[in-house]
Amino acid sequence: MKQDSSKTKNTPKITAADVVEYLREQPNFFSQHPEALSAISSPDNGLGDGVIDFQSVVINKLRDSAEEFKQERKDLLLTARTNQQSLGRIHECVLAVLASKSFEQVIHTVTTDFAVMLDLDMVILCIEADDEKMRLLDTRGLVVLPEGEVERCLGVERRVSLRGDVTGEKQIFGAGASLIRSEAIVRLNISSVTPPSLIAFGSRDPMRFDSGQSTELVAFLACVLEHVINTWLDIPK
Repeated sequence: MKQDSSKTKNTPKITAADVVEYLREQPNFFSQHPEALSAISSPDNGLGDGVIDFQSVVINKLRDSAEEFKQERKDLLLTARTNQQSLGRIHECVLAVLASKSFEQVIHTVTTDFAVMLDLDMVILCIEADDEKMRLLDTRGLVVLPEGEVERCLGVERRVSLRGDVTGEKQIFGAGASLIRSEAIVRLNISSVTPPSLIAFGSRDPMRFDSGQSTELVAFLACVLEHVINTWLDIPK
């Protein structure tokens, strides 16, 4: 397609004076648009050896700041996408347990489907019980822990423990513990009359969980699970 030559001829040409005048009127231009500095070459003032050109120093620093800003923006966008993906997965898990038609299906959903939904290697539901209580419990799909194990993992009051670059807890993950390289362990406060219990999430990725991460999403999922279990078993508060 041919360009309109008359239109091109009528377009006013921007001169160096125009640029200088604009920058004088917009003194904050480069601080607001530091990326524009990447195309600027610093002038050679012929100051000689041993003389520092402060103009070049400032321009180079602003260029570095612009690059850092671009990288920080990329990191922020990546974090936002990851958080949004995690939120969607948690919502999928919540809908799945709410749609369960029986308590057995709740347990199956947690111990089988959650790992797929959350892109993890293992999800384990654990409850403390001694030998006598074990005979009374239907433990299919559950891992029975020795008494005091939940407190050993989480202390007296801590709700969530996130650990990265570790070997998984053998008491919880059993034969799969050597596969697990990071874990999230969450206390389940189902009822004052039920034994201590927890849900554990394990991944072979050593960076999937770490102590610096936010715990709101896994804590929220645990709260929903507490409510669903309590409802199905009709346990008094």
